[in-house]
Amino acid sequence: MAQKTKLKIKKGDLVQVITGAKQERGGDRGKQGKVLKVFPESNRVLVEGINRITKHTKAGQSQGGTTTGGIQVVEAPVHISNVAVVDPETKKPTRVGYRTETVERDGRERVVRIRIAKSSGKDL
Repeated sequence: MAQKTKLKIKKGDLVQVITGAKQERGGDRGKQGKVLKVFPESNRVLVEGINRITKHTKAGQSQGGTTTGGIQVVEAPVHISNVAVVDPETKKPTRVGYRTETVERDGRERVVRIRIAKSSGKDL
């Protein structure tokens, strides 16, 4: 059984594509988008507006009687190594680090890990 790794990219993060074809050649490198879904079992993320593919769906009828099918443009998952989290201060890709803090809640002290941008040190 493959060991599950802890991913540093979460749903809702703003990420930038750091590999692939340049935009002038029709690629997605340099584009930024929000993470819609994370697939930890395959180390992939679904990013809004990135890696768009045309999907041909078979015609059929839904419950309401409307016909479905045709050609749809949808996002396909991208490998997690091809995207980087965007620093909130500089708007450039950065690595993710962690800072530990002790927070007192309900009379108890708890140690919480806070994700930070490595380049600027700001919270993510």
